[in-house]
Amino acid sequence: MNQWDCLICYNKIEADNLPAECNSCGANSKSIVLSSVEGEPADPKKFRGVAQNLEDTRDRARMKLRGLCAVYPHCDGGDDKICQKEAYGKPIGFGGAGSGSSFAANVKSLDNIRLKMRVVGDHFTPDTETTFLGEKISVPVMGASTAGIQNYNHTITEHDFCRATIRGCREAGTITWRGDTFFYTPEDNPALSAIEKEKSKVVQIFKPRAQDVLKQLIEMAEKAGCLAVGVDLDGCGSTIMARNNQPVFRKSVKDIKELVSFSSLPFITKGIMTPEDAEDCAEAGVSAVSVSNHGGRVLDCTRGVAEVLPAIAERLKGKVTITADGGVRTGYDAFKMIALGADAVLNGRDVIRAAVGSGSKGVFFQMERFKQTLRQAMMMTRCPDISSINKKVLD
Repeated sequence: MNQWDCLICYNKIEADNLPAECNSCGANSKSIVLSSVEGEPADPKKFRGVAQNLEDTRDRARMKLRGLCAVYPHCDGGDDKICQKEAYGKPIGFGGAGSGSSFAANVKSLDNIRLKMRVVGDHFTPDTETTFLGEKISVPVMGASTAGIQNYNHTITEHDFCRATIRGCREAGTITWRGDTFFYTPEDNPALSAIEKEKSKVVQIFKPRAQDVLKQLIEMAEKAGCLAVGVDLDGCGSTIMARNNQPVFRKSVKDIKELVSFSSLPFITKGIMTPEDAEDCAEAGVSAVSVSNHGGRVLDCTRGVAEVLPAIAERLKGKVTITADGGVRTGYDAFKMIALGADAVLNGRDVIRAAVGSGSKGVFFQMERFKQTLRQAMMMTRCPDISSINKKVLD
């Protein structure tokens, strides 16, 4: 008998051939990998079983995502990268909209920020723990509300991708957000299905669908036990939703108020890039505003998130919870975003690659790397805890 490993629940399966599904958690065969072959010595050149570290995870993701993403050490959206090269007229994949300048601006805006090193003082062990909407998390970094990953070379099913992000973040002591896309419907919603199965605190973000559809989905999210719900306001520009008979709409302050009042959960508006939009959302009664340009994927030629975050934080800090995403690749980037005014940050592309590379364990490794590098940034800037990170640590 050969031995196989489930990348979602780590169950070990004995079978001659690839099982159709995990006999423990029901994961699809795409999430089951060969661990050992009976009578065959281990070959270090072959990927076997669950990944052992983040580097191993990225190597596997690089192979699986060939032609879409090369899992570069520095993911910057440059026009020489696979995801962006000759992007016009092609599916967006991992790249940015149009020329990719918004994607690149996110990275550049963070790269341009410098930290102030402070090494004199009493020794301390940095505490990366914080809370998000009342939920304690081990690090102020969460998985972003990504969706549609089953179409990336068909390396993982959508349901298993959602489960891998939920499990991996949970094992690292943090949480993930789940997203929405054109093949998600109230009748068949992989994210909500995964949340129900995993029974974990998750933030569910929906596209700005019609109000009656959103209300139906919000009720489903409440029953699934979500921590919070929200709307990806910048999803109003999604052409793929409309092409697949899933219309999306701009939302007014009145519309947002209606949804906030309808839901029993904290409500989040995502895709905010100006103080004016942020204040409108606060006026509508949201619990959190997510500063984001959708990873540079909905509008070409925007500023980087790190450029606009300070002005938004200046008006809303302490009034609503603020998250930020866009270009965050390490704990150092997360540290910068927090110093600029975010309460927590989100990461999308790295979490996708981690889940594709080695399921739940890959996501765990990614979140632990965020924690490790954030802790280093805090140690070297004399910030013992998250509350001590502010603009004074920037040079």
